[in-house]
Amino acid sequence: MTPEWGTPPDNGNELSGWIPSDILIPMSLPPGLDPDLLRAFAFIAEEGSFTRAAERVGRTQSAVSMQVQRLEALLGQKLLLRGKGGAVTLTPHGHYLLERARDFLAVNDEIWAAFRAPHVQGTVRLGTPDDYALRYLPQVLKRFADSHPAVDVEVLCAPSNELGERLRAGELDLTLCTEGNEPKAWKAAELWRGPLRWVTSSRHAPHRLDPLPVALARMQCSWRQAALGSLERAGIRYRVAYTSATLAGTHAPVVAGLAVTVSAIDWVPEGLRVVPHGERLPELPETAILLLKGREARQPVTDVLETHIIETFRAETRRTGNGLAAA
Repeated sequence: MTPEWGTPPDNGNELSGWIPSDILIPMSLPPGLDPDLLRAFAFIAEEGSFTRAAERVGRTQSAVSMQVQRLEALLGQKLLLRGKGGAVTLTPHGHYLLERARDFLAVNDEIWAAFRAPHVQGTVRLGTPDDYALRYLPQVLKRFADSHPAVDVEVLCAPSNELGERLRAGELDLTLCTEGNEPKAWKAAELWRGPLRWVTSSRHAPHRLDPLPVALARMQCSWRQAALGSLERAGIRYRVAYTSATLAGTHAPVVAGLAVTVSAIDWVPEGLRVVPHGERLPELPETAILLLKGREARQPVTDVLETHIIETFRAETRRTGNGLAAA
């Protein structure tokens, strides 16, 4: 029975459905959080600087500072601390808020785009290496298509060094790339950082051969340099048996058991496996996956796609503890 408020019923046997009006407790809703305040806070936390955050949102530094002060007053907690040289660090309350603010803003932006931008048209040009495309683009493109169904996405899969050059030439709006391939002095968002992994066949053991056969990208690839440098420092004999500019070209001989290769991700296609630590091969150095935006990128849909990419990586990091762990 649904409870009723006010005068009790005539039938004393029905009192179970009545709540006296004199014990009503007034309900007060918490104040809403302004997305603009949360966005300013998130940008400051990500940039580590009020100045760079102000440039990112197109406002003055004092205006952004006032937004954070309003947010801190609303929540009743200190969120940011300014250090020497203007460096910004998060307080414990700031760390708590940051991840939740990102989730809030992602949902806010999706709702806004779904209602206000379903008919926005145009094209976004996105670059990515093959392996990142296979692992992450399905999720990113699905979310973007849901909010911007009339926007076309041109995807270029190429090695990181080529993608960096194309971005600098104005041929791309956004690109994923491996650290070390970004144009000089180009602003980049770091999506993930961690060690490279050796990859071998799941049915053969080329990683036990002497000399070790390796399949790698061309000379300009930073992973190639990292792999060969690690082998030389460990005193392991090797030969570069296969060289290719594409992921398929390096994976094919590995699947066949003819060579090993390297990867930044634990997720690998069928027929391959990541070599656990201790199976003869030396540890590899860390690498990072970066997201770069063209300096004349098309707005505002480029910003939405950028947000979807960042949130996809962060969601994987929260889910697995490693933004590139196997799905």
